[in-house]
Amino acid sequence: MARTKQNPEFEIQVDGDPYVWRIQRQPQWSSDAAEWRGMAIAVRHQEGQREAVVEFPPGPQRKYGAPQLQPSQIAPELVARAIASAIEAGWEPLSRGKTVAIVVDATGG
Repeated sequence: MARTKQNPEFEIQVDGDPYVWRIQRQPQWSSDAAEWRGMAIAVRHQEGQREAVVEFPPGPQRKYGAPQLQPSQIAPELVARAIASAIEAGWEPLSRGKTVAIVVDATGG
């Protein structure tokens, strides 16, 4: 039986460049820091290899048994602002190297 892809990727254009993004981490409770953590998305340039993980602040805690966040619930404008903020913060999408983690505010700025 074929496995379905857990984290599908979605395309988005930012300043005329094609990017691909996916949900890296759902909002969740972190036992490391004993706190609620926000969602994170992984982004890369469609022609590049270097990823950036963009972390958002924690929103309100979900109720027990609530369905997981779906990519369709995330506004494309929010993703585009987060990508632009990551580039402003120094992420070079077409360079090589380790994944970069960048924290943004709730509006992606």
